[in-house]
Parts: sequence; C-alpha cells; structure tokens
Amino acid sequence: MPRLKNLALSTALAIAIVPTGALPGMAAKTTLTMGMVLEPPHLDPTAGAPAAIDEVVYANLFEGLTRIGSSGEVLPGLAESWDISEDGKTYTFKLRTGVKYHDGTDFEATDVKFSIDRAMAEDSVNAQKALFAGIDSVEVVDPATVKITLTTPAGNFLFNLGWGDAVIVAPESAEGNKANPVGTGPFKFAAWAKGASVDLVRNDDYWGDKVALEKATFRFISDPAAALSAMLAGDVDAFANFPAPETIPQLQSNPQFKVVIGSTEGETILSTNNTKKPFDDVRVRQAIAHAIDRKAIIDGAMFGLGTPIGTHFAPHHPAYVDLVGTYSFDLEKAKALMAEAGLKDGFKATIKLPPPSYARRGGEIVAAQLREIGIELEIIPVEWGTWVPEVLKNKDYDLTIVSHTEPLDIGIYGRDDYYFNYKSDDFKAIMNNLNVETDTEKRYSLMGDAQKRIAQDAVNGYLFQLAKAGVWNAKVNGLWENSPVQANDLTGVSWSD
Repeated sequence: MPRLKNLALSTALAIAIVPTGALPGMAAKTTLTMGMVLEPPHLDPTAGAPAAIDEVVYANLFEGLTRIGSSGEVLPGLAESWDISEDGKTYTFKLRTGVKYHDGTDFEATDVKFSIDRAMAEDSVNAQKALFAGIDSVEVVDPATVKITLTTPAGNFLFNLGWGDAVIVAPESAEGNKANPVGTGPFKFAAWAKGASVDLVRNDDYWGDKVALEKATFRFISDPAAALSAMLAGDVDAFANFPAPETIPQLQSNPQFKVVIGSTEGETILSTNNTKKPFDDVRVRQAIAHAIDRKAIIDGAMFGLGTPIGTHFAPHHPAYVDLVGTYSFDLEKAKALMAEAGLKDGFKATIKLPPPSYARRGGEIVAAQLREIGIELEIIPVEWGTWVPEVLKNKDYDLTIVSHTEPLDIGIYGRDDYYFNYKSDDFKAIMNNLNVETDTEKRYSLMGDAQKRIAQDAVNGYLFQLAKAGVWNAKVNGLWENSPVQANDLTGVSWSD
C-alpha cells in the first residue's frame, strides 16, 4: 500500500508541474500577462505624452479613424474608407456603423468632431496638439460621414490620424478616461491596481472580429533583475520591450522562450536645453557631440543592442540620412571647441535621468565621457512624475536622456515651446515645405534636409536608435516584432495548443 500511495503522489506531482496548455488535448490559454517597465500616469492617450499610456490602450481600448499596422502601414479604423479631394485638402470619411462604446453609447460622426475639436482647442492638453494644427474645419455630414478640411495639403495626414493622440472619444465619458477609460476597442478596462497592474477583458460586443484573449494583464516591473525572474518563473508571459538586455543570450538558449530583436521609432538622445548657458553656444554642443562615444554607450548601457544615429530619425526609414560621421568621436576636436567657446577649464551642469535603464545606465557613461573634456555633470535620478513637469513642461534642466518613440517626430524641432528650446527659421522653412508636399520623393528629400539641419546645429546629442528586444513564451503568437508606433497591440495575439 505505501508503494501505491507514493506512486499516486508522484503522478499527482508530475501532473501539477506540467505548464498550463501542455497537456494533450488541453485548450489553448486565453489570458496573457504582459510585462512593462513603466506604469502609465493615467490611461487617456489624448491627455499625456508618456509612451506607457499608448502601450496599454492603443488599439486595445481606444481606436482612431485610422490605425497603424505592425509594419507602419495606414489601415482603416473607425473609418472604413475615405475619399480625398483633388486639391488634397478635403478628406471625407465613411464611418463604420453599429459601433458602440464600452459603456453602451453609440459611436457616430459627432464624436469625431468632438474629439478633433477638443484636441485643437486653445485649452487642449493633447501632447501632440501640433498634429491637428493644419485642420481648418470638421463637418458632420450625416451620422456616418465626416468631412475634414485642411488649410493646406498634408501628405502625412492619414498617418497622423493613426496616432494614439488622435483616438476618438465620446463627450459622455471623455473627462473620466484617465482613470476609467471608455473606448470602442476589442478590450474593455477592468481594473487598475496602482503600482502593480492594469487588467483588460474582452469586449464581446466589439464591432469587428472578436479577439482570442479573454483577459489581458499589463504588469509593471521596472527592475531588470525582477523582470528576468518574472519571465523565468512564468509570472509574466511576455515582455514586448525586455529591460535586461544583458540576459538576452540566456533567454535565447531557453526553448521555453521566443526572443525577437526588432526596431523602434525610439531616437535615444542626450536632450539639451539650447537656451541655458553655456549650451546656447553651438560650439559647446558640438564639443559634446564629439565627446560622445556611441559604441561605448550602446555596449555599456544596452549590451550591444542599438543602432548609432547622428540625427533625430529612424535608420529603418527610407528617408534616413546617415549623419553619424558629422561629429565623430574625437576628444581633441571636442577640447578645441571648448577652448574656442572660452571654456578650456570646463564647467559644471546637471543631467536629470528618468527611470529606464537606457537613461540611467547611459547617463553614467555619458557623464564619464564628458568629464574627459572638463564637463562635470551632477547626476539627478528622477521618476517620470517629476521628469514630465520639470523637464518636458517647465524646461527646468540642463541635460537629460530620453527615447523619443513617436513616429516621424522630427517636426518637434520646429516648435518654439518644445523643451529643447531650439529656434531655427531655416528648419521651420523646411518643415513648412514638407507639410504641404505630397510627392513621396520630394518629401524624402525635405526630410533629409531637416535631418542635416539639426545635426549641423548639434541641437542634441544623438546617441542610438532604441532596439526592441521582445521576449515571450514560445507558445504566444501575434505580438509585434517592431514598434512603428507606441503600442502593445494584443488584437491578434493567441496561444498555440
């Protein structure tokens, strides 16, 4: 009898440790836990800049007239089709019918007008308000038709409407979307355990194809070591952007996981306050550019994952111009420029570093590199809750490091009120021409001119393009390899049996 009892116990234990979904004939899982490094400050993509907001809600909870696909293509969203006038200034959108918000209210053309007018308003808090600056009017033709008229043709208009900042919200629920988001997407908001996770559940009343996942949890794990432990323990099923690049070889050798190295729109830069002395002197900024060893930063902070850049533009884009050589690593040139600027003995400054490892690790390396030319940096670690109001809004900083993950966002250099404090009539002229140009090759040429202008002016220290190191359970399918927009789109995710 004891032998039979032990056999039964051994069998029970063997069954207990078989991973979920591994037993023959067992149905595939319908839940997913996605790890994220940063917790969003709130869940309204129309009222905040942090990428973490879109990484939870884009395409999952909220939808726009158009949406951006995994390869960066423009796809129909809440607009099933559109017509463009011959002069390129009027877009007539045919909206989907039978669409409801998660609270049961109907989606219709008046919501589109409300959302765009709200984003354009003088008191708008939309982080990308400039996307809507070229809109002259929004007209409701009928409940399923909207006409948007631009002041001038805009070649990127349909792409801009696919940003998270341009999602459509309802007037009945818009003010509450920060804490209780109500959209039209295939998932609904379920719960938010502050400091820990956000839960979404499937929207069974969705207008389109039903998603495979019944529940999705976004779990926030900022510590790289904790992220690895969570993956190995099965506490999370996936990390779309894994924060511990030094452990990638270990995970690649483990058949339980799939490791996918892709690209992002994240230009990682040493952001510089161009009106703060002595950074208002282009020679100082050029000296900093020559003192930066990009390879050492990529190797030391990102364990080799990243592509050196010399301007604010994604290397995978066909309009990219390789300007890395404009300011090659050259300490002698850097010291000569410092002397020319009257700063032979150097100076002291501060660098505020937000939480991501690329910033904290990269900042230590940058500080050591700039010390070689006499620039002593006081490192100030800050949380996003401090970085956004101090740096992004109030421009209270000397230097900082951040990845700008918005797609095709070189236009930010033309904003007088942007936190770089860069002002260039030449750059604005280039952007004005780009904004009205619709010919692809001419647009690419103007994009090249814009890249060269900011590189020559050494507006910022251009470090590297952020790689996307995705790690997930080998049975998970449908996660994006690249990040053409800030998103963890779960609409096509499923588990293998």
